[in-house]
Amino acid sequence: MKRTIVMMMSALVLLSATAAVGQSLGDYAKSVRKNKPQTSESKHFDNDNLPTSESLSVVGPPASPTTGANQAQTNASVPDPSAKAEKQRAAQEMQQKIDEQKQKISSLNHELDLDQREYRLRAAAFYSDAGNRLRNSAQWDKEDAQYKSDMDSKQKAIDAAKQQLEELQEQARKAGVREKESDSDKDKDAPK
Repeated sequence: MKRTIVMMMSALVLLSATAAVGQSLGDYAKSVRKNKPQTSESKHFDNDNLPTSESLSVVGPPASPTTGANQAQTNASVPDPSAKAEKQRAAQEMQQKIDEQKQKISSLNHELDLDQREYRLRAAAFYSDAGNRLRNSAQWDKEDAQYKSDMDSKQKAIDAAKQQLEELQEQARKAGVREKESDSDKDKDAPK
């Protein structure tokens, strides 16, 4: 019992002492950081001591330009025009593959849409005539199963083509190729 009272009293004293000081923890940390002596040789950058007028050097101090190793490094950093052209050609080829895959998906979607419309029209015609339903129910069942299997196979082909497109886009992203704005993105932004 006495222990809890002592703990409560000490906590109350600590709270009143910090309130009396009126200094936040952040202000206290800044003052300690300013008064702390620099003991390390490496320079540590944070928001307080980040230079605003000069650029940071990750490599270190600049070497003298007379050394041969330094000249080799500067030559390696200069982009080779043939490498740049090769990268651009690879980017164009990747973009062409992506465009072809998008065309393939569009074509497959169009075919599936046409088949679904045709199926709905045939179903409406079949179910609207009761006599036809009674006379040709076995034939309709056979055609119905065929249409559904065709539509399922086309849907699977569309899904496979979309998967290939995603893989191509991922390859392009990893290669650093930016994809141009697609028509579907333009349609989303267009006013209705």
